[in-house]
Amino acid sequence: MRYVLVTGGVISGVGKGIIASSTGLLLKTLGLRVSCIKIDPYVSVDAGLMAPAEHGECFVLCSGGEVDLDLGNYERYLSVRLTSEHNITTGKVYLNVIEKERRGDYLGKTVQIVPHVTDSIKDWIKRVSKIPVDGTGEEPDVCIIELGGTIGDIESMPFIEALTQLRHEAGAGNFMNIHVSYVPTVHGEQKTKPTQHAVKSIRSYGLIPDIVACRCETPLAESTVAKLALHCQIEADQVLVVRDMPTIYQVPLLLSEQKLIPQLRSKLALDKLTISPAMAAQGTSLWDLWKSVVTPTYQEEVKIALVGKYVTCQDAYLSVVKALEHSAMRIRKKLNLMWIDSEDLEPTNGGGAAQAKYHKAWHDVSTASGIIVPGGFGHRGTEGMMRVSKWARENDIPFLGVCLGFQVAAIQFARDLCGMPEATSEEFNAQAKDRVVIFMPEIDRKNMGGTMRLGLRKTIFQQNSEWSKARSLYGDVEVIEERHRHRYEINPELVEKLEKTGLHFVGKDETGERMEIFELKDHPFFVGTQFHAEYQSQVVNPSRPYLGFVAASAGCLDQVIKQDPVEPFKTVTLLNGTK
Repeated sequence: MRYVLVTGGVISGVGKGIIASSTGLLLKTLGLRVSCIKIDPYVSVDAGLMAPAEHGECFVLCSGGEVDLDLGNYERYLSVRLTSEHNITTGKVYLNVIEKERRGDYLGKTVQIVPHVTDSIKDWIKRVSKIPVDGTGEEPDVCIIELGGTIGDIESMPFIEALTQLRHEAGAGNFMNIHVSYVPTVHGEQKTKPTQHAVKSIRSYGLIPDIVACRCETPLAESTVAKLALHCQIEADQVLVVRDMPTIYQVPLLLSEQKLIPQLRSKLALDKLTISPAMAAQGTSLWDLWKSVVTPTYQEEVKIALVGKYVTCQDAYLSVVKALEHSAMRIRKKLNLMWIDSEDLEPTNGGGAAQAKYHKAWHDVSTASGIIVPGGFGHRGTEGMMRVSKWARENDIPFLGVCLGFQVAAIQFARDLCGMPEATSEEFNAQAKDRVVIFMPEIDRKNMGGTMRLGLRKTIFQQNSEWSKARSLYGDVEVIEERHRHRYEINPELVEKLEKTGLHFVGKDETGERMEIFELKDHPFFVGTQFHAEYQSQVVNPSRPYLGFVAASAGCLDQVIKQDPVEPFKTVTLLNGTK
């Protein structure tokens, strides 16, 4: 197994995940099978209970694992399916070590950070790196390991020690370290000292960067690159200038231009690997496809209003935004995304700033070509979500409601058209009479971690739903599989009443009791999904509901469904076997 370790210095959020994903993509274009592991040094066992406004999105895997959002980047770039074990946390490691100690596995020895915790980390990496992830059943050739946080963090120390040992054990030609650092510009001068100190720090721990990827707003001067090479004890061609790009999907092209692939070939001794002609051809086709998708610039824009409750931290909706971007690229349009706090759409008695926010929010909504309400938890801001769903429904504006957005749109429909003016969700008022949304009976009400309805589940399109735009977008199949993350569902006792009034549940689970997709028949596009279709959206294969929503907002939904005259993507067989 060959390992590429991606570490970070100077500041957090420097773009390690994108560089890790981009490096993995470049390796795939060579015909290699690539896997990824994300190490998060926090003590939490997983990302499931972390506040979206603080930590960002919780990404959900097919298995139901709740993991760090960077695993979403890996899946979107590499077209792989990862497991929860591909996200290592301090909590998981210590649980593993403590369980072994309690069983007596250590035979009475004093359990310590070194060697017991570090050995546990190394064993975990070695085992998980071999798990097939591309659908072929074949073991990966290379594993990308991203170490979260910043070098020097106290919580990272056991992982750094373990990775230092792994580097030694893997041997020459099997381990490479890309260190991502930030080069600020102060009063017009590019400052190298922060990166010098970051590299000095990581070298003092035993990890030797083979590449220093310098994040910067503008290209670095040759003198800056030469200075970095001198003080970081590397050659000038080992300094990569990762400047801001028009889109993150062009970062692989930037790294390729700066000769990262020859560096990978050399440091990982890739010439010693035997790559079949078929795999090499697939890699070439993937690279051609990627460039054709991400390089064009589009003049015409599609204006989308994203109405949510966590808009102060845009990473809370990362997969949603990426799915919208993938869809806009697919229809050759520029995405103009407006972020609207759902609370600002609720009437206010206050004047001044509150009133100004209210009018600004509604102005943005009224000028949008389409409106999306994504998932979330809690009552705050949901009245604003309901008001905007009503606006979209009554004014024939394309609308997509996801999870909570699906639920609040159904509640608002019941209030207006089903004679239930007090309709609500059990999540908002457990004692209410007309609970359109209820707590799922099989869900644990006491323990919160990992107890939701999670992961890949089937949705079956119902009889007489051939008219459905959502069904057409999926290719008119009868069964689809999408990922879920929810505790509440549409009340089965009210489904008949809702459907008689025109809210058609065109997709249900295998039992027919759980509502998965609703749609209005005589509307340009008014669709809600209980599942999170954004989790499976890929750069070269956009999510179907999102593609339909963006296309409807741009006025070309029929063209997308018919694949004419919108030019379809070139058909290639990806490494996971899909077309």
